[in-house]
Amino acid sequence: MPFLNVDDIRLFYRLEGRTDLPVLALSHSLGCDHEMWAPQMPDLLDHFQVLRFDTRGHGASGVPQGDYTIEQLARDLLALADALRIDKFALCGLSMGGAIGQWLALHAPARLTSMVLANTAAKFGTTELWETRRNAVRDGGMAAIADLTMQRFFSPEMLARGDAFAQSTRAVFLGTDPAGYIGCCAALRDVDHRAVLGKIRVLTLVIGSDSDPSTPWAENGAVLARELPGAKAVVLPGAHLSNLARPRSFTAAALQFLLTKDTATDSLEQGLRVRRQVLGDEHVERSMASATELTRDFQELITRYAWGAVWSRPGLDQRTRRLLVLAITAAMSRWEEFRLHLRAGLQHGLEACDLKEALLQAAIYAGVPAANTGFHIAKEEIDRQVRS
Repeated sequence: MPFLNVDDIRLFYRLEGRTDLPVLALSHSLGCDHEMWAPQMPDLLDHFQVLRFDTRGHGASGVPQGDYTIEQLARDLLALADALRIDKFALCGLSMGGAIGQWLALHAPARLTSMVLANTAAKFGTTELWETRRNAVRDGGMAAIADLTMQRFFSPEMLARGDAFAQSTRAVFLGTDPAGYIGCCAALRDVDHRAVLGKIRVLTLVIGSDSDPSTPWAENGAVLARELPGAKAVVLPGAHLSNLARPRSFTAAALQFLLTKDTATDSLEQGLRVRRQVLGDEHVERSMASATELTRDFQELITRYAWGAVWSRPGLDQRTRRLLVLAITAAMSRWEEFRLHLRAGLQHGLEACDLKEALLQAAIYAGVPAANTGFHIAKEEIDRQVRS
């Protein structure tokens, strides 16, 4: 199991993804664990090596007795990064994780490349609020505040429909060690970064929710966005756990921000890289070699804009984009492009069942003749792949 002992505290972590990619650390909310980021993982792993961990007092990490400080929680992450030989990393933190991010940006800015602060605050409520919550858990365990917490974490609509994320989060919350929860409540009780936000120089995206009862946007996210130099802001529908209420919107906003500095510099270079990923080196080399004075500018145009601007956007994964292209080209009878993307897709992860679903959609919305031709070409290419 991936555990590290940091200052005599056992920390559970998961470091996933390609080692040649930059590192993104994900820091979870109070009462949750590292699995709250599961909806984001497939898309994040296309661009980052991702470090998830259970904050002390949560999940599979150790539960030291007594009250914790935000400095201790942040230094746990630094020690974890040191042990894993991670010098610099981007950070995405929600609620308590956002408070950890603020401390790091103030006291260890050289370690951060950029950060996303979601549904968090420079100061969390009042001392009386936290002491009331701590006493309730001390007297009645996690169950004493579970219903109220879920009403803060999720919208009434999500709770009413028995949303899977809400049910899983409730189970994790009820399984949290009360001593660890109480200790982290103390850390949040004592956070107050209001007077020093202007000193933060780490490039930041602030994400909030329009109906967040824990950190209402106007008094919290809007303040961070205004006071943090150069910060950008996104407000999503939902309650406190915005990454679970709007998982795709959250991921798209975070990736667009985190990747901007990398992809905006040279869309031609980025487009060429993505074009190779999607169509394969052999096809791209052949296209470039056959370019003439007449066609060279056109090749650059589609590389820069189709591949560098559209295919490189983080809102959809490549599998989804491949299937969209197949459905659209079939609907429009663009059979040369259809065959090109079909062949490349079969070489890069698409399976017969994927093709079937895309062409069935085309049959309904674009007509049976289009789907019939599509299925015929698909069979040819699948047979060709088997023979080769």
